[in-house]
Amino acid sequence: MRSSTAALPALDAEPVSAQRMAAAGLRAFARIAEAWGLSIDEQLRLLGQPPRSTYFAWRKQPDKASLPRDTLERLSDLLGIWKSLQILLPEPAAADAWVRKPNAAPGFGGRSALERMLAGNVSDLHFVRRHLDGVRGGGWS
Repeated sequence: MRSSTAALPALDAEPVSAQRMAAAGLRAFARIAEAWGLSIDEQLRLLGQPPRSTYFAWRKQPDKASLPRDTLERLSDLLGIWKSLQILLPEPAAADAWVRKPNAAPGFGGRSALERMLAGNVSDLHFVRRHLDGVRGGGWS
């Protein structure tokens, strides 16, 4: 019988650096922004309103981007939202369209998830992520 710990990474494995997480997050966010049809202003607001020049520098050279903790947290939530939508709505077009559709669920007030997320607070991103995790029937993934 094979040990269930055989697939776990070694405890002495080097943790992923914040720089590598930032670069991966920015690349993924660029694909999400395209799929969701986000304007530059919407992208900036979702990421916490970094200066435009800073954002374009991040996009041009994600491997050199040094992101504030708030931006990393926002990226994490956005990636979690995208992942949940892919699970809940396996048709990519439906998953991508969901963020712009009016939502009657508590906490949305008939507004779309994107409108809620664009309110500017990181807590709004957390709310949408928790909502989708709840719909999926799971916790944070």
